[in-house]
Amino acid sequence: MVRQVPEGLRRLWSTHPLILDLAIYFACAVYALILAGTNEFYGFRVWGGFATAAYGLAFAHTAWLLAAGHRETPRWWHSRWTGVACVAVVGMLAPLLTLVFRRLTGVDWLTTPWSWSAQPEVWVIERSASLLLGTGTPYVDVHALGRLPEVNDYTPYGPVMTVFGLPRALFGDGPFTDARLYFALTAALCAWASLRLLGRPRVPVAAAQLAVVFPLTALTFAVAGPDLAIIGLIVLGTTLAAKDHPLAAAAVLALVVSAKLTALPAAVVVAVLITARLGARALGTATLAFAGVCAAVNVPVLLAGPAAFLEHVVRFPAGLGAVASPATSPFPGYLIASTGEAGHVLAIVLLLAAALALSWWLLRRPPVTGSDAMFRIAVGLGTSILLTPATRFGYLVYPVALFGAMLCFPRETPDERIVTSS
Repeated sequence: MVRQVPEGLRRLWSTHPLILDLAIYFACAVYALILAGTNEFYGFRVWGGFATAAYGLAFAHTAWLLAAGHRETPRWWHSRWTGVACVAVVGMLAPLLTLVFRRLTGVDWLTTPWSWSAQPEVWVIERSASLLLGTGTPYVDVHALGRLPEVNDYTPYGPVMTVFGLPRALFGDGPFTDARLYFALTAALCAWASLRLLGRPRVPVAAAQLAVVFPLTALTFAVAGPDLAIIGLIVLGTTLAAKDHPLAAAAVLALVVSAKLTALPAAVVVAVLITARLGARALGTATLAFAGVCAAVNVPVLLAGPAAFLEHVVRFPAGLGAVASPATSPFPGYLIASTGEAGHVLAIVLLLAAALALSWWLLRRPPVTGSDAMFRIAVGLGTSILLTPATRFGYLVYPVALFGAMLCFPRETPDERIVTSS
């Protein structure tokens, strides 16, 4: 039954695709317009202005196709991909470049979100690279600041995320050292490599609409970006496992988890995928590779400052740090936890119960294809985002983009095989 889900999503756009395109672009344009007019963050408002025009162009083009009764032809202006291209250029690249150059005027670290050209995660990742080069650890000792710590003192990422800040740490402020460029480049390269591994399948327009030009992705692309790099690496690791490259898959997933612990459920799903396809011996080898890579990139930083490592990477995301996480959302986990101590405990219990239920589902019906695995990862991360006490609305980019990526996986691969675990 699970393997029918991707097919059902593939058919979502098949009956009346242009009508659905119209609805999607209209809703996206309304969302962007509201953001442009009401959001407190400068970068969000800039993106909203560009994106309103981009989705409007895509809507107008789709309406023209529908009114003229055009079918897909080799001519680019008759293609549904034209709308996708409008959003990619006008609603993603244009605001990103605008904000990258605007950032050179120097307003980072001010307590004025209406002037920020990049979100704080960009700053702290770039700062972590400077700290790593100077002190051997990317983490500030928040208990030795000589003042009360604040949220922007924290870097709630693993050591691998520091790599994206190295260009700015090494070469200083400039239009080509902004970490967002390297988040985007990583995501694009991972998508390209994954499609190559899959034999260059025909990418559905629906996949691009969900994974690339949907507002959650497009906004993140322009104002922040680390989550897009994580998503790209998750897709690449899953693809490698689906094509029976367990060691490479394990190495990629180890790097992802060592960048952001949010990706840990993806590593679990990929482990089950490897077992279902290649057996227990392959899982054992992949597990050793995963542990080795994790140790190689985490242990040196842990030894350089164990207390700071635990404070930033473990305690702060778990809500146990010296400063409470400012992450809020309209989701059940946060709303329940915000009612008090009992509510926080209840939210944790619900999260653990969901984890157990998803684990049972994963083991009861293990994924055997990349499409299956991607679906499980999207559901798992989506559930975690909804039930975690400290989370953000923007984190929904994970399940939405992964559902889009899932549509690119073929329903069956010629070399697909299942080996019984021994």
